[in-house]
Amino acid sequence: MKSILVEAPRRMSIVDLPIPDPTPGEVRIRVRHAGICGSDLHIFHGNHPYVQFPRVIGHEFAGHIDAVGDGVDPALEGTRVAVNPVVNCGQCYPCRAGRPNVCLNLQVVGVHREGGFAEYCCVPAQCAVPVPDEVDDRAAATVEPFSIAANMLSRTEVMAEDTALVYGAGPIGMTVIQALSGVHGLDRLIVADRIDSRLDWARTSGASIVVNTTRQSLAGTLAEAGLSPSLIIDAACHPSIVEEALDLASPAARIGLMGFSSEASAIPQRKLNAKELTLYASRLNNRKFPEVIGWMSHKQIEPERFISHSFPATAVHEAFALLEGHPIACCKVLLDFN
Repeated sequence: MKSILVEAPRRMSIVDLPIPDPTPGEVRIRVRHAGICGSDLHIFHGNHPYVQFPRVIGHEFAGHIDAVGDGVDPALEGTRVAVNPVVNCGQCYPCRAGRPNVCLNLQVVGVHREGGFAEYCCVPAQCAVPVPDEVDDRAAATVEPFSIAANMLSRTEVMAEDTALVYGAGPIGMTVIQALSGVHGLDRLIVADRIDSRLDWARTSGASIVVNTTRQSLAGTLAEAGLSPSLIIDAACHPSIVEEALDLASPAARIGLMGFSSEASAIPQRKLNAKELTLYASRLNNRKFPEVIGWMSHKQIEPERFISHSFPATAVHEAFALLEGHPIACCKVLLDFN
């Protein structure tokens, strides 16, 4: 089978590997489309702490079940599915507490185990989530990034009376913006970014106010509009954002952190306590695939607007070069294994 293998940092090849057989409890996916994530770029550059090389990467993918292992219903063969890459042990405290996405023995498909940048991939049967006919194959490959937004907004909760501020209108910010507007129907949605084209997209996706922070004061804009955000989502991941968010937040606000920056933020406890603010972190997704597939089925989000480019899988090097060299021109780049 055609597979995209990262053999070592900055060494990625298209190779032929044996088609895997599903073990007991697994299904084999015939992959149709797979999305390239920023973490795939980190793996390629050797900057991902959990990857051992060589590795077939890819954790955003969809296709259909073409074989099942022992203990799995054979009737599932042929089912169109999106693959949830979170594999948990089911035994540790986070799993027992209903938080399998932070399992102590967590494995992520395409990171800890072979991923979906291949014509075939085997995963635990529970990771293969059925996709209805009204969700097309390309949209199915974007369920995973939208599940990141679903998890964050589940953690923070969203209320009809919220005034929401989203930092960052890159790919992850875009999923949050679509969800806040299309799913939750917020009409007070502020988006801050440094790139006009992304802000233009945010405005057409439901943002009521957009702020280019290279030439506008976010605090000044909010003050002029008489708005104090009760929900703030940091989808840009810069340490200074958390510090600013404490100042801009309404009392009793919730602040969601989506990034993995290792840099420290200076957060005065007094500001947290004075406003009784709540900080939420979020990792991967906690069984959010059915919810996101429901959003797609009911046309509450527009995955087709999230997909900016498609390449045949054999052009993976060109796809990576585009993402790295022209990130502003890209949102979600898909690889096609048809």
